[in-house]
Amino acid sequence: MKIAKLLTAGLLAGMLGGCAVGPNYHRPAVQTPSAFRDLANNSALQAQIASYADLPWWQVFQDPKLQELIRTALKQNYDLQLATERINAARAQVAVTRSSLFPQVSGNGNFSGGKENQEQSRYNFLTLNADAAFQLDFFGKLRRATEAARAELLATQDARQVVVLTLVSDVASDYFTLLQLDLQLKITRETVATQTDSVKLTRLRLEHGVATKLDVLQAQQVLDTANAQIPDLEREIGQEEDAISILLGDYPQDIARGIPLVEQTLPPEFPRGVPSSIIERRPDIREAEQILIAANADIGVAKAQFFPQISLTGGGGGSLGRDSVFPSGFPTQLGIWSYGAQVSQPIFTGGALKGNLHIAESQQRQALLTYRQTIQQAFGEVSDALIGYEKFHQVRTRQQDTVADLEETVRISTLRYKGGTTTYLEVLDGQRSLYGAELTLAAARGDEYRSLVELYKALGGGWQQ
Repeated sequence: MKIAKLLTAGLLAGMLGGCAVGPNYHRPAVQTPSAFRDLANNSALQAQIASYADLPWWQVFQDPKLQELIRTALKQNYDLQLATERINAARAQVAVTRSSLFPQVSGNGNFSGGKENQEQSRYNFLTLNADAAFQLDFFGKLRRATEAARAELLATQDARQVVVLTLVSDVASDYFTLLQLDLQLKITRETVATQTDSVKLTRLRLEHGVATKLDVLQAQQVLDTANAQIPDLEREIGQEEDAISILLGDYPQDIARGIPLVEQTLPPEFPRGVPSSIIERRPDIREAEQILIAANADIGVAKAQFFPQISLTGGGGGSLGRDSVFPSGFPTQLGIWSYGAQVSQPIFTGGALKGNLHIAESQQRQALLTYRQTIQQAFGEVSDALIGYEKFHQVRTRQQDTVADLEETVRISTLRYKGGTTTYLEVLDGQRSLYGAELTLAAARGDEYRSLVELYKALGGGWQQ
């Protein structure tokens, strides 16, 4: 018995001190740009852009109604709920995998009774026994499997943050699109009201002989064009509200608005950041790294299969019963116990073990390539978002100048027409151009704010809770 205890202690010491085969994980070196594209010589803008992603979404999107919509989406969106359940499943899988590091104990009980006709005796017996098995992790197979399961858990948590980032961005982008459509509908209705008055005035001038029938028809043409835009814009608004409702986890319904598009504000400037920080900030990059860690650990699991698998086993039990054949009716007892060790060593598997190892190594290389590709794509998305933000801002400011110029043109041409120095065609052309320019300016405003949302998403902002 003393020898058995010493042997057990030695095996446990060997298990605890055993090495885990396979490579230990080290973050791969990835060369990243030292500055965002086109911002190397503009430190002020680079600081503003980098700090933009450090803001939580409720400081970036300061419209109270938009904040309310985002909070509702974070509570009710089904994609986010599914991502949360995947975390719960991965957490449970860690517990299942980690359980192999501990002894597995099971117990059984059996009660039986009866009567034997030959001796006319009655008996009752209760049998209890327990079995234990403990696999010694000399070569780290179980530890590597647990490491992989934990990395997969962290990957599902980062995947959830990707869903949060996408959800916040989608709600904000759709909301700004809705505000843009509202603005375009407002412009169209104001144009309809203005042109209605213009048609009435032109008809009055026709009655007094200072206008022609052609003038009336031309004025009516602008009015008809604007009227035709209203149902189309109302259709787009209704469909955009439906899209936002689905993001909120609701059935299609009306969406409340807050601050109009022309009054939306930009976030304040915060301390400088660096481009390489997006590797830590973006959850999709962290997810890709956790998948790489899991794949790296799986190599150790595959390598451990080449080595002996050692298990300790033990069992014990006993029976308690009473037999009426004995006059005294004394109970009978029986106790047993056993222990042992089992060693299993693969000898010939037809190349299965090597194949499993090659699969694990290939999956690790694939995960490494995916990790590097994800970083590269992240910088590409940031570059695209920066270019989009800069150019959409320029388009909006220049379109404002265009609208201002056309407003003055319409004002002057109207005065000239009323003074009889020009035809109504000049007024008509100015009004038509002004209406189109105002719609374009509204679209440019929407593009500018959506580009800010894309930039915020590309930099990895928005997932903080």
